Amino acid sequence: MEYRTEHDSMGEMQVPAWALWGAQTERSRRNFPIGVGLETMPVEIIRAFAQIKKAAALTNRALLPEKMTAEKCAAICEAADAILEGALAEHFPLVVWQTGSGTQSNMNVNEVIANRGNMQAGKALLHPNDDVNLSQSSNDTFPTALRVAAALSVEDRLLPAVEGLIDALRRLESENEDVLKIGRTHLQDATPLRFSQEISGWRGSLEQDRRMLLLSLPPLREIALGGTAVGTGLNAPKGFDLLAAEKLSELTGTAFVSAPNKFHALTSLDELVFAHGAIKALAADLMKLANDLRLLASGPRCGLGELTLPANEPGSSIMPGKVNPTQCEQLTMVAVQVLGNDAAIGVAASQGNLELNVFLPVCAYNFLQSSRLLAESVASFTERCVRGIRADRDRMARNVERSLMLATALSPHIGYEKAALAAQAAAQRGISLREACVELGFLSPEQFDEVVRPEQMV
Repeated sequence: MEYRTEHDSMGEMQVPAWALWGAQTERSRRNFPIGVGLETMPVEIIRAFAQIKKAAALTNRALLPEKMTAEKCAAICEAADAILEGALAEHFPLVVWQTGSGTQSNMNVNEVIANRGNMQAGKALLHPNDDVNLSQSSNDTFPTALRVAAALSVEDRLLPAVEGLIDALRRLESENEDVLKIGRTHLQDATPLRFSQEISGWRGSLEQDRRMLLLSLPPLREIALGGTAVGTGLNAPKGFDLLAAEKLSELTGTAFVSAPNKFHALTSLDELVFAHGAIKALAADLMKLANDLRLLASGPRCGLGELTLPANEPGSSIMPGKVNPTQCEQLTMVAVQVLGNDAAIGVAASQGNLELNVFLPVCAYNFLQSSRLLAESVASFTERCVRGIRADRDRMARNVERSLMLATALSPHIGYEKAALAAQAAAQRGISLREACVELGFLSPEQFDEVVRPEQMV
C-alpha cells in the first residue's frame, strides 16, 4: 500500500495515500483497534457532522468573512454535500470505542472535508482546524451531532414505522368489530369482549407511545453548537450559536434551536435519556403486543388457536408442516436489545463529570441502534405479520360458549356465591355453566338464556 505523510500537533503520520483523512484520524485508527468493521461510528452521526460543518461554514461566512472566504465556504459546503450523498463513506473508519468526547470523529470529518476541498481546489485551501472547525470544538459539535442524529432518526424513521403499525391495527380493529371472544386475565378465562376492543388496547398503547416520542423531540432540538470547549463560547463570534442553529434548521428541515444554557448542553444528556425512555416504552408495548399475538395464535390445534398468523417460512428442520411466529420473535428480540441499550444510556448519562460528558459515542451508538432497529423491526412486523392476521371466529365463539366466567353475568340475579358454586360444579363435572345452573336449581334453561347473553357483557 502506498502512503503519504500527514502531520498534526504531535508530529508526522503515515496515512494511506487513497484516504482523505489525516493524521489525527490515523492516530485514532491505530490506537483503538476495538470493534473494527463492526462498531464504527454510526452513519447518522457522520451525516449530522456534515450538516453541522456546512451550517458552521455558512455562519462563519456571515460573521467572519475575513477568515471564512467565499472560496473556503463553497469548498466546505461541497465536501459536506458529498458526505451527505454517501460518496465518501469509506473515509470514516473510526470506531465507537475512542475518546469519550468523540474528538477523533469530529477531526475525522474536519480532515476529510479539508482534504476533499483541497483536492477539488488543486491547492492548500482548507485547514481542518483553522477553517473546517472554525468557531467550534469537539465538545460542542459532538453533543450537537448526537442530538441532531437522534431527533432526525426518531422523526424520519421511527415515528413513520409506528404510524404504519397503528394504521394496520386500526384496519384490523375495523374488520373485527362484530367478533366476540373470551377475555383473559392472569392467563385465565375472564369475561367476554369484542376482538376489536382487544385490538384497540394494542392500538391505544402505540398511540400513547407516539405521543411520548413527540414530546421528547423539542428537548432534543436544543443544540450545544456555539458553546465551544466548556460552554463559554470561547473563540466563536457573538451570535454564532443563534445563526448556526438557524442554518442547521434550514439544512435539515427540522427546527433546531440554540440551547439557552450551553454549560448544561455540554455536560448533560438528560434529553437523550428522556427520549430513549420513550423508545423503551415503545419497546415494552411492542413486546407485549408480540407476545399477545403469539399466545392467541398458539397451536394451531393444541393451543389457544384464536388467530392465524401469516406463514412466512418453515418452522422446523425436523417437524414437517410446523410454522412459527417468527415476526413476533424478531420483534421481541429487538425489544430486549432496546431495553439493554436503555440501561447503557442511563449509566453513561450519569457520568457527566464537571464541564463535559465523556460517554458520548456509546450513547450515540446505543440510541441510534435502538431507533433504527425498532423502525426496521416494526416495519417488517407490520408488513409480514399484522397485515395478514386472521381471526378464527368459530373458535372464538366456541371459547365464549364454554367459558365459566359467564357466571359473572349471573351474580346480579342469583348472587356471587351461587354463581361461584355453579362455575365450580361445571368445572368439576365437565358440563356447561347452563347445565350446572339448571341442575343446582338456580335458574331454568329459559331464565339462564335470558340472563347470560355474552353480546351484552361487552
